[in-house]
Amino acid sequence: MATRERSEIALQQAPVLAIMPTMNYAPYIKELGRGAKGARSLSTDQAETLFGDMLDGKVPPLELGAILIALRIKSESTEELIGFKRALDSRTPRLSIPDGPRCVILPSYNGARRQPNLMPLLAMMLTERGIPVAIQGRHDFESRISPFDLLAALGVEQAPSLEAASRTIASGKPACVGLGLLSPGLDGLLATRLTLGVRSVGHTMAKLLDPCPGRSVRVVAVTHPEYLERMDDFLAHDGGRAMLLRGTEGEAYANPRRMPRLAGYRDGERLLLNPGDEGGAPPLPDMPEGISPAANAATIRDMLAGKIPIPTPLLRQADALGALAHD
Repeated sequence: MATRERSEIALQQAPVLAIMPTMNYAPYIKELGRGAKGARSLSTDQAETLFGDMLDGKVPPLELGAILIALRIKSESTEELIGFKRALDSRTPRLSIPDGPRCVILPSYNGARRQPNLMPLLAMMLTERGIPVAIQGRHDFESRISPFDLLAALGVEQAPSLEAASRTIASGKPACVGLGLLSPGLDGLLATRLTLGVRSVGHTMAKLLDPCPGRSVRVVAVTHPEYLERMDDFLAHDGGRAMLLRGTEGEAYANPRRMPRLAGYRDGERLLLNPGDEGGAPPLPDMPEGISPAANAATIRDMLAGKIPIPTPLLRQADALGALAHD
């Protein structure tokens, strides 16, 4: 289906479980939609109720669009993010993780734009060290190369079920799970980008999705500096294990050209995993430039085989994730 056709029906199909509304959403919109300076944040309980209704398809399309745009203009408070996460957690099915290290959760929602996507390399480096990995995500950017096409070129197919994903993890290989399988409601919220033209709170929450709470290490990659502060505050409150970094073209791996700051979180405790490098991002002479699935996959295979050096930032990130994964 063409992008225009998908765009026309995105709000009607998202979330996909549309049912009759059970409450009046005007009071929420009134508080959230007063503008960047006049808007008021919801309480944690209000945020949980509202986001739960958004995930369950109870919010009509007009009100849903108003809420998403209002939240984007206002930006989410920590209290709202906590409430949204509670609603998401209560609706997220669980993956089965074998005894041993925690499972690293790699969100993938962007793909390659100008340089090879090395997120699958990070996943395979971790599984080679005996650390379980689950890749979760969605792709609808026609201007970028799909990470799922790249994963397929590397032999990592999307799991048809959560049981199949759990078996793949138990076998010592990276599992790939589409967002539609983990959270149909959240998948529908992300589909509204085609209609609204901008990302929404759904994209923020997708990076925080946790299908194995208590047995996970979430890798949270952000693009804009202000989100580093927002996510830092949230992850410290949320607990569990996590890594926060500025992603590479939106993907959850360390920039091979310049080491980003890696922040860690261990049950509410903040950790500095790596201070990052100063300066710009110099070119890497040994890095092939091809970003097609076939060319990108060949680059990753050559790195794993030792034919091309693995960039130091990814080695450091893998080391830091390994430390977080082990209790």
